Amino acid sequence: MVSIIKKELYKKIIKIIKEYDEIVLARHIGADPDAIASQIALRDSIRLTYPNKKVYAIGAGVHKFRYLGNLDKVNLKELDDALLILLDVPNFIRVDGIEDLEYKAILKIDHHPAEDIIGDVDWTDDTMSSTCEMITNLILETKLDLDTKIAENLFLGMAFDSDRFLLQNTSKETFKTVYKLLDISKINFVPLYNNLYERSIVEEKFRAYAVENIVISENSFGFLNVTAEALKKYNVESSIVSHQVNDFFFIKELICWMFVVYDERNSIYKVNIRSRGPVINEIASKYNGGGHKYASGARTPNFKDIEKLAKDLDAACKKYMSEQDS
Repeated sequence: MVSIIKKELYKKIIKIIKEYDEIVLARHIGADPDAIASQIALRDSIRLTYPNKKVYAIGAGVHKFRYLGNLDKVNLKELDDALLILLDVPNFIRVDGIEDLEYKAILKIDHHPAEDIIGDVDWTDDTMSSTCEMITNLILETKLDLDTKIAENLFLGMAFDSDRFLLQNTSKETFKTVYKLLDISKINFVPLYNNLYERSIVEEKFRAYAVENIVISENSFGFLNVTAEALKKYNVESSIVSHQVNDFFFIKELICWMFVVYDERNSIYKVNIRSRGPVINEIASKYNGGGHKYASGARTPNFKDIEKLAKDLDAACKKYMSEQDS
Protein backbone atom coordinates (compact mmCIF):
# COMPACT_ATOMS: atom_id res chain seq x y z
CA MET A 1 0.00 0.00 0.00
CA VAL A 2 1.03 3.57 -0.65
CA SER A 3 1.67 5.51 2.55
CA ILE A 4 -0.36 8.59 3.45
CA ILE A 5 2.79 10.70 3.18
CA LYS A 6 3.51 9.39 -0.32
CA LYS A 7 -0.11 9.95 -1.41
CA GLU A 8 0.09 13.57 -0.27
CA LEU A 9 3.36 13.99 -2.17
CA TYR A 10 1.79 12.59 -5.34
CA LYS A 11 -1.12 15.04 -4.94
CA LYS A 12 1.32 17.96 -4.68
CA ILE A 13 3.17 16.78 -7.79
CA ILE A 14 -0.01 16.48 -9.85
CA LYS A 15 -1.28 19.81 -8.53
CA ILE A 16 1.83 21.73 -9.61
CA ILE A 17 1.81 20.00 -13.02
CA LYS A 18 -1.83 21.03 -13.48
CA GLU A 19 -1.04 24.65 -12.58
CA TYR A 20 1.36 25.26 -15.47
CA ASP A 21 0.66 25.27 -19.21
CA GLU A 22 4.37 25.47 -20.03
CA ILE A 23 6.55 22.69 -18.64
CA VAL A 24 10.25 22.05 -19.24
CA LEU A 25 11.92 18.82 -18.13
CA ALA A 26 15.70 18.77 -17.65
CA ARG A 27 18.29 16.37 -16.20
CA HIS A 28 22.01 16.10 -15.65
CA ILE A 29 24.78 16.63 -18.17
CA GLY A 30 26.41 13.50 -19.57
CA ALA A 31 23.03 11.82 -19.43
CA ASP A 32 22.58 8.06 -18.99
CA PRO A 33 19.48 5.96 -19.81
CA ASP A 34 17.84 6.58 -16.42
CA ALA A 35 18.12 10.36 -16.84
CA ILE A 36 16.88 10.44 -20.44
CA ALA A 37 14.25 7.71 -19.99
CA SER A 38 12.72 9.37 -16.93
CA GLN A 39 12.72 12.71 -18.74
CA ILE A 40 11.09 11.45 -21.94
CA ALA A 41 8.68 9.10 -20.14
CA LEU A 42 7.34 11.82 -17.84
CA ARG A 43 7.15 14.31 -20.72
CA ASP A 44 5.13 11.88 -22.82
CA SER A 45 2.88 10.95 -19.92
CA ILE A 46 2.09 14.60 -19.21
CA ARG A 47 1.42 15.20 -22.92
CA LEU A 48 -0.96 12.25 -23.05
CA THR A 49 -2.78 13.32 -19.90
CA TYR A 50 -2.89 17.05 -20.63
CA PRO A 51 -2.73 17.44 -24.43
CA ASN A 52 -3.17 21.23 -24.31
CA LYS A 53 0.00 21.82 -22.33
CA LYS A 54 3.32 22.72 -23.93
CA VAL A 55 5.76 20.16 -22.55
CA TYR A 56 9.42 19.96 -23.57
CA ALA A 57 12.32 17.66 -22.70
CA ILE A 58 15.61 19.49 -23.22
CA GLY A 59 19.35 18.90 -23.06
CA ALA A 60 22.09 17.50 -25.24
CA GLY A 61 21.11 14.31 -27.02
CA VAL A 62 23.17 11.14 -26.70
CA HIS A 63 23.38 9.21 -29.96
CA LYS A 64 23.85 5.89 -28.20
CA PHE A 65 20.52 6.31 -26.41
CA ARG A 66 18.44 7.56 -29.34
CA TYR A 67 16.20 4.47 -29.00
CA LEU A 68 14.62 6.13 -25.95
CA GLY A 69 13.08 8.87 -28.07
CA ASN A 70 13.68 12.41 -29.27
CA LEU A 71 14.41 15.46 -27.17
CA ASP A 72 12.88 18.84 -28.02
CA LYS A 73 14.42 21.83 -29.72
CA VAL A 74 12.73 24.88 -28.28
CA ASN A 75 13.58 28.55 -27.81
CA LEU A 76 13.48 28.75 -24.03
CA LYS A 77 13.47 32.56 -24.15
CA GLU A 78 9.93 32.39 -25.56
CA LEU A 79 8.67 30.65 -22.43
CA ASP A 80 7.69 33.10 -19.71
CA ASP A 81 5.63 31.07 -17.25
CA ALA A 82 7.26 27.66 -17.11
CA LEU A 83 7.40 24.91 -14.53
CA LEU A 84 10.87 23.40 -14.50
CA ILE A 85 10.93 19.69 -13.68
CA LEU A 86 14.41 18.56 -12.68
CA LEU A 87 15.04 14.83 -12.85
CA ASP A 88 17.96 12.68 -11.71
CA VAL A 89 20.13 15.66 -10.74
CA PRO A 90 20.84 17.03 -7.25
CA ASN A 91 22.83 20.18 -8.00
CA PHE A 92 22.38 23.13 -10.36
CA ILE A 93 25.93 22.96 -11.73
CA ARG A 94 25.10 19.64 -13.42
CA VAL A 95 21.73 20.58 -14.96
CA ASP A 96 21.86 20.44 -18.76
CA GLY A 97 20.49 23.23 -20.94
CA ILE A 98 18.41 25.58 -18.76
CA GLU A 99 20.57 28.70 -19.01
CA ASP A 100 18.00 30.65 -21.10
CA LEU A 101 14.92 29.54 -19.16
CA GLU A 102 13.02 31.93 -16.89
CA TYR A 103 11.09 29.41 -14.82
CA LYS A 104 8.49 30.17 -12.16
CA ALA A 105 8.76 27.05 -10.01
CA ILE A 106 10.72 23.82 -9.67
CA LEU A 107 9.43 20.28 -9.30
CA LYS A 108 12.34 18.04 -8.38
CA ILE A 109 12.28 14.24 -8.61
CA ASP A 110 15.62 12.58 -7.86
CA HIS A 111 17.16 9.51 -6.26
CA HIS A 112 20.53 11.09 -5.44
CA PRO A 113 21.37 12.39 -1.97
CA ALA A 114 20.07 15.95 -1.57
CA GLU A 115 22.38 18.82 -2.49
CA ASP A 116 21.63 22.42 -3.49
CA ILE A 117 18.48 21.91 -5.58
CA ILE A 118 15.35 22.18 -3.44
CA GLY A 119 12.13 22.11 -5.41
CA ASP A 120 8.98 24.04 -4.63
CA VAL A 121 7.65 20.51 -4.70
CA ASP A 122 10.51 18.19 -3.86
CA TRP A 123 10.67 14.41 -4.03
CA THR A 124 14.20 13.34 -3.16
CA ASP A 125 14.62 9.72 -2.13
CA ASP A 126 18.07 8.13 -2.29
CA THR A 127 16.66 4.74 -1.31
CA MET A 128 15.20 4.37 -4.80
CA SER A 129 17.08 2.40 -7.44
CA SER A 130 16.52 5.00 -10.12
CA THR A 131 14.56 8.08 -11.06
CA CYS A 132 12.61 5.84 -13.42
CA GLU A 133 11.44 3.79 -10.44
CA MET A 134 10.10 7.00 -8.92
CA ILE A 135 8.37 8.09 -12.14
CA THR A 136 6.86 4.61 -12.53
CA ASN A 137 5.34 4.79 -9.06
CA LEU A 138 4.07 8.30 -9.72
CA ILE A 139 2.32 7.28 -12.93
CA LEU A 140 0.90 4.04 -11.54
CA GLU A 141 -0.47 5.72 -8.41
CA THR A 142 -1.99 8.79 -10.09
CA LYS A 143 -4.10 9.57 -13.15
CA LEU A 144 -1.10 10.21 -15.36
CA ASP A 145 -1.42 8.20 -18.58
CA LEU A 146 0.80 5.30 -19.61
CA ASP A 147 1.39 3.80 -23.04
CA THR A 148 3.71 1.07 -24.34
CA LYS A 149 6.63 3.35 -25.18
CA ILE A 150 6.49 5.09 -21.82
CA ALA A 151 6.45 1.72 -20.04
CA GLU A 152 9.40 0.46 -22.10
CA ASN A 153 11.46 3.55 -21.29
CA LEU A 154 10.70 3.27 -17.59
CA PHE A 155 11.72 -0.38 -17.55
CA LEU A 156 14.98 0.43 -19.37
CA GLY A 157 15.83 3.21 -16.93
CA MET A 158 15.29 0.94 -13.94
CA ALA A 159 17.24 -1.91 -15.52
CA PHE A 160 20.16 0.36 -16.41
CA ASP A 161 20.62 2.14 -13.10
CA SER A 162 20.39 -1.12 -11.15
CA ASP A 163 22.50 -3.02 -13.73
CA ARG A 164 19.68 -5.50 -14.31
CA PHE A 165 18.73 -5.38 -10.62
CA LEU A 166 22.15 -6.59 -9.45
CA LEU A 167 23.35 -3.53 -7.55
CA GLN A 168 22.91 -2.49 -3.95
CA ASN A 169 20.36 0.18 -4.85
CA THR A 170 17.85 -2.57 -5.76
CA SER A 171 15.21 -3.29 -3.11
CA LYS A 172 12.17 -5.49 -2.83
CA GLU A 173 10.14 -2.36 -3.55
CA THR A 174 12.00 -2.08 -6.86
CA PHE A 175 10.82 -5.56 -7.83
CA LYS A 176 7.26 -4.71 -6.78
CA THR A 177 7.35 -1.62 -8.98
CA VAL A 178 8.72 -3.57 -11.95
CA TYR A 179 6.06 -6.25 -11.49
CA LYS A 180 3.23 -3.69 -11.43
CA LEU A 181 4.61 -1.96 -14.53
CA LEU A 182 4.90 -5.23 -16.46
CA ASP A 183 1.51 -6.44 -15.28
CA ILE A 184 -0.29 -3.28 -16.36
CA SER A 185 1.61 -2.49 -19.56
CA LYS A 186 2.09 -6.07 -20.87
CA ILE A 187 5.35 -5.02 -22.52
CA ASN A 188 7.76 -7.66 -23.79
CA PHE A 189 10.82 -6.61 -21.80
CA VAL A 190 13.36 -9.25 -22.89
CA PRO A 191 14.15 -7.70 -26.32
CA LEU A 192 14.65 -4.33 -24.63
CA TYR A 193 17.89 -5.53 -23.08
CA ASN A 194 19.48 -5.50 -26.54
CA ASN A 195 19.32 -1.70 -26.45
CA LEU A 196 21.30 -1.60 -23.21
CA TYR A 197 23.84 -4.35 -23.71
CA GLU A 198 24.41 -4.90 -27.43
CA ARG A 199 27.93 -3.79 -28.37
CA SER A 200 30.11 -3.52 -31.41
CA ILE A 201 33.35 -5.45 -31.68
CA VAL A 202 35.12 -2.07 -31.46
CA GLU A 203 33.61 -1.46 -28.02
CA GLU A 204 34.59 -4.95 -26.89
CA LYS A 205 38.17 -4.40 -28.03
CA PHE A 206 38.23 -1.20 -26.01
CA ARG A 207 36.92 -3.09 -22.97
CA ALA A 208 39.82 -5.50 -23.38
CA TYR A 209 42.14 -2.47 -23.38
CA ALA A 210 40.54 -1.28 -20.12
CA VAL A 211 41.05 -4.65 -18.45
CA GLU A 212 44.64 -4.79 -19.65
CA ASN A 213 45.51 -1.25 -18.51
CA ILE A 214 43.70 -0.72 -15.22
CA VAL A 215 46.18 -0.34 -12.36
CA ILE A 216 45.12 -2.05 -9.12
CA SER A 217 46.69 -1.01 -5.84
CA GLU A 218 47.42 -3.23 -2.86
CA ASN A 219 44.26 -1.73 -1.32
CA SER A 220 42.08 -3.07 -4.17
CA PHE A 221 41.62 0.36 -5.74
CA GLY A 222 41.65 0.41 -9.53
CA PHE A 223 42.67 3.40 -11.66
CA LEU A 224 42.30 3.70 -15.43
CA ASN A 225 43.38 6.83 -17.26
CA VAL A 226 42.19 6.66 -20.86
CA THR A 227 44.41 8.73 -23.12
CA ALA A 228 43.44 10.52 -26.32
CA GLU A 229 45.76 8.11 -28.14
CA ALA A 230 43.81 5.13 -26.82
CA LEU A 231 40.49 6.60 -27.94
CA LYS A 232 41.94 7.21 -31.39
CA LYS A 233 43.49 3.75 -31.59
CA TYR A 234 40.24 1.99 -30.75
CA ASN A 235 38.11 4.50 -32.68
CA VAL A 236 35.73 5.18 -29.77
CA GLU A 237 34.28 8.36 -28.28
CA SER A 238 35.11 9.48 -24.75
CA SER A 239 31.54 8.67 -23.67
CA ILE A 240 32.28 4.95 -24.06
CA VAL A 241 34.43 5.10 -20.91
CA SER A 242 31.48 5.90 -18.64
CA HIS A 243 29.36 3.26 -20.36
CA GLN A 244 31.83 0.50 -19.44
CA VAL A 245 32.66 1.36 -15.83
CA ASN A 246 29.96 -0.98 -14.47
CA ASP A 247 31.58 -3.93 -16.27
CA PHE A 248 34.15 -4.16 -13.48
CA PHE A 249 31.68 -4.84 -10.65
CA PHE A 250 32.50 -8.52 -10.34
CA ILE A 251 36.28 -8.42 -10.52
CA LYS A 252 37.19 -9.83 -7.12
CA GLU A 253 40.47 -7.89 -6.87
CA LEU A 254 38.57 -4.58 -6.93
CA ILE A 255 36.47 -2.94 -4.25
CA CYS A 256 36.61 0.52 -5.81
CA TRP A 257 37.69 1.78 -9.22
CA MET A 258 37.94 5.04 -11.14
CA PHE A 259 37.91 5.65 -14.90
CA VAL A 260 39.23 8.97 -16.19
CA VAL A 261 39.02 10.39 -19.70
CA TYR A 262 39.91 13.84 -21.00
CA ASP A 263 37.15 15.67 -22.88
CA GLU A 264 39.10 17.82 -25.34
CA ARG A 265 36.00 19.66 -26.56
CA ASN A 266 35.23 21.01 -23.07
CA SER A 267 38.81 20.93 -21.71
CA ILE A 268 37.85 18.85 -18.71
CA TYR A 269 38.60 15.48 -17.15
CA LYS A 270 35.54 13.28 -16.71
CA VAL A 271 35.67 10.80 -13.85
CA ASN A 272 33.47 7.78 -13.18
CA ILE A 273 33.81 5.97 -9.85
CA ARG A 274 32.24 2.75 -8.62
CA SER A 275 32.52 0.90 -5.33
CA ARG A 276 31.63 -2.44 -3.79
CA GLY A 277 32.40 -1.28 -0.27
CA PRO A 278 33.75 2.20 0.56
CA VAL A 279 31.33 5.12 0.42
CA ILE A 280 32.56 7.34 -2.42
CA ASN A 281 30.11 10.19 -3.02
CA GLU A 282 31.43 12.30 -0.14
CA ILE A 283 34.96 11.95 -1.52
CA ALA A 284 33.82 12.84 -5.05
CA SER A 285 32.04 15.96 -3.74
CA LYS A 286 35.45 17.39 -2.77
CA TYR A 287 36.38 17.43 -6.48
CA ASN A 288 33.34 19.05 -8.11
CA GLY A 289 31.48 15.76 -8.15
CA GLY A 290 29.07 13.61 -6.23
CA GLY A 291 26.39 10.99 -6.77
CA HIS A 292 25.42 7.86 -4.90
CA LYS A 293 27.25 6.10 -2.08
CA TYR A 294 28.61 3.47 -4.47
CA ALA A 295 28.32 5.15 -7.89
CA SER A 296 29.67 8.66 -8.33
CA GLY A 297 31.50 10.92 -10.71
CA ALA A 298 33.43 14.17 -10.92
CA ARG A 299 34.69 16.72 -13.43
CA THR A 300 37.78 18.86 -13.18
CA PRO A 301 40.10 20.73 -15.57
CA ASN A 302 43.12 19.90 -13.42
CA PHE A 303 44.87 16.53 -13.51
CA LYS A 304 46.36 17.23 -10.08
CA ASP A 305 42.80 16.94 -8.74
CA ILE A 306 42.59 13.53 -10.40
CA GLU A 307 45.73 12.43 -8.60
CA LYS A 308 44.41 13.71 -5.26
CA LEU A 309 41.04 12.04 -5.82
CA ALA A 310 42.74 8.73 -6.62
CA LYS A 311 44.83 9.02 -3.47
CA ASP A 312 41.73 9.71 -1.34
CA LEU A 313 39.88 6.76 -2.84
CA ASP A 314 42.82 4.45 -2.28
CA ALA A 315 42.94 5.57 1.35
CA ALA A 316 39.21 4.89 1.68
CA CYS A 317 39.78 1.39 0.32
CA LYS A 318 42.57 0.80 2.84
CA LYS A 319 40.36 1.94 5.71
CA TYR A 320 37.45 -0.17 4.49
CA MET A 321 39.62 -3.29 4.23
CA SER A 322 41.03 -2.80 7.73
CA GLU A 323 37.53 -2.42 9.12
CA GLN A 324 36.46 -5.65 7.44
CA ASP A 325 39.42 -7.50 8.96
CA SER A 326 38.81 -6.23 12.49
